[in-house]
Amino acid sequence: MKKAFFTLTTTILMVTLFAVSAFASPEKENGNDWVRVLIESTNEQAKNQAKEKYDVRHDFGKQGFSTNVTEQQYEALQKNKNLNVTKVDKVSLVNQPQATGERSSTPSDQTPWGMEAIYNDDSITATDGGDDIRVAVLDTGSKTDHVDLEENVEQCKDFSRFFFSRVDGSCNDINGHGTHVAGTVLADGGADGEGIFGVAPDAKLWAYKVLGDLGMGFSDDIANAIRHAADQGQEQGVKVVISMSLGSSGEDSLITEAVNYAYNNGALVVAAAGNDGDGEDTIGYPGAVENAIAVAALEDVQESGTYRVADFSSRGNPATAGDYIIQERDVELSAPGAAIASTWNDGGYNTISGTSMATPHVSGLAAKIWAENPGLSNTDLRAELQNRATANDILGGTSAAEGDDYASGFGFPLAQ
Repeated sequence: MKKAFFTLTTTILMVTLFAVSAFASPEKENGNDWVRVLIESTNEQAKNQAKEKYDVRHDFGKQGFSTNVTEQQYEALQKNKNLNVTKVDKVSLVNQPQATGERSSTPSDQTPWGMEAIYNDDSITATDGGDDIRVAVLDTGSKTDHVDLEENVEQCKDFSRFFFSRVDGSCNDINGHGTHVAGTVLADGGADGEGIFGVAPDAKLWAYKVLGDLGMGFSDDIANAIRHAADQGQEQGVKVVISMSLGSSGEDSLITEAVNYAYNNGALVVAAAGNDGDGEDTIGYPGAVENAIAVAALEDVQESGTYRVADFSSRGNPATAGDYIIQERDVELSAPGAAIASTWNDGGYNTISGTSMATPHVSGLAAKIWAENPGLSNTDLRAELQNRATANDILGGTSAAEGDDYASGFGFPLAQ
């Protein structure tokens, strides 16, 4: 498995966890140092013996299985010529550009500029839509009792605990990022009607905590959560949008295969393009995976008659621009991502920026369109998003150009 480093693609606080903490000290328990490993083998007998000896955290079939072992056990496993044993990639918060924080008991604007933009209505006072659609937000968890979210929570699961593969009924968000993303997708204004609104306030939230309180986690947990969301959709006979505001400069095979699995099983996968700036080929994974929709971030600034792609927003592959065909490392869509107000884990609100904030705009729009057109498949839905984006081309920002460009992709899809 190729090493990769996964991060939340947001722009809130200035942090320094990006490179230094990529492989931080392993977990400690009972005096032992523990590490997460992936065990692969073409020798079925050797692999089965390893499964019997170590607890299987996640079984990925031909890709192997993950488990926790002590450092001493890891060193011993590396000497087994019948097994290929590698450390599982660590996930961490990204180093973020400066942003302005704003918290209050009630929002200063119930329909922030992103809602006005995606609904193409400067005077909108409330949003609607998303009935019977599930949006799995894979993030730092969610404040499920936030007044603007609590009526929409259907699942709350924690995949991030080191010694437990999944804990149902738990998704506490100490970080705040996941609560913010969830609010942009489906905040409903609260029972009193005084809160903030997301794009699809009638959708149901599956809050999947895949990153810990410091924004760190493991790629096998993310991959397992992606597969779990797709399986839940199949088992319950419901439509699922998987929203991931996280990313990496390098590809991780476990996550890529999980994205492909989910897409092939009817889910729509939406992921952040990344915050690595306006240089060519800066797009991150899993957004860069062909079966995921990569979302770039727009600013509330008009340039060349359209919204402007933010300078921090990652760009795709210029070699494949202009063809209106999505390939690996292509930006597909763009949406509001700069200075976005949404729900926060203190029960109030916060304004932050990043492609993390653009992603849930598209995830919410996908839920809204799917609810309005329940006969669409996930591939049909993706085509509809592309068509709406093409009809609303983005010309502002570095490398943005007429048609399919590598800054804004097909453009900015609208709700109406």
